[in-house]
Amino acid sequence: MSVVSHGHGAAVRALLADLARGSAGVVTRVVLTLNAPGEPDPVEADAPWPFALQVRRNARSRGFGANHNRALQGADEAFVCVLNPDVRLPMEPFADLTRLAGAPGVGAAYPLQLDGDGQVQDSERALPTPLALWRRRVLGRGEARVDWVNAACLVLPLPVWRRMGGFDERYFMYCEDVDLCLRLRLAGLRLVRAPVSVVHAGRRASRRSVVHLAWHVRSLLRLWCSRSFRAACRLAPVGRTALAREGRS
Repeated sequence: MSVVSHGHGAAVRALLADLARGSAGVVTRVVLTLNAPGEPDPVEADAPWPFALQVRRNARSRGFGANHNRALQGADEAFVCVLNPDVRLPMEPFADLTRLAGAPGVGAAYPLQLDGDGQVQDSERALPTPLALWRRRVLGRGEARVDWVNAACLVLPLPVWRRMGGFDERYFMYCEDVDLCLRLRLAGLRLVRAPVSVVHAGRRASRRSVVHLAWHVRSLLRLWCSRSFRAACRLAPVGRTALAREGRS
């Protein structure tokens, strides 16, 4: 499991406490990357955690994909998980996530995401074409199809992760998860929603920061010019009902 903190000390402590309380025996190793230079240790790495906790410190900040790729490089577990530090675990999700991720033809499994008020978040998204973004942002229409899911909590079989080569590090921030999901689907693999939920209280920084907005726009332009995006435009859409049905199977 890879968790990247950029000054998320309190959130990391809460997440690790959730993992220690509910996921002992399922989660065997957590790699915590402190991405902000000089960021203090949020927890004691040598405390008696029920999993191996490895803490890495960056001398300079790296992008989302680069951090997770380095954390999961050399993994020898059956599954890998990308997990945001601001996720909370009201239930133990990883037994179901690994069960479904290990099914034939599955590229990644993910949970339903709830906000702090228990409302379902829009973590399942349609292909982010300019028209789709217009419908979403300007017209306020919800997603009718699912082409990708955000990587706040994503579990992949190790062979699949290796086959994909992890995240494309040319995306410094934003759209790494879009690109990965599209490549999975283009490889004939499915995204499957597990019958579990997590609480994801994060807010999109690109709505508050000009720098993050610039990163977001740059990543979208890179995505739209990519081969995987052009090929994904020809993929058959997946409906929400189908995803829910797969998760119950």
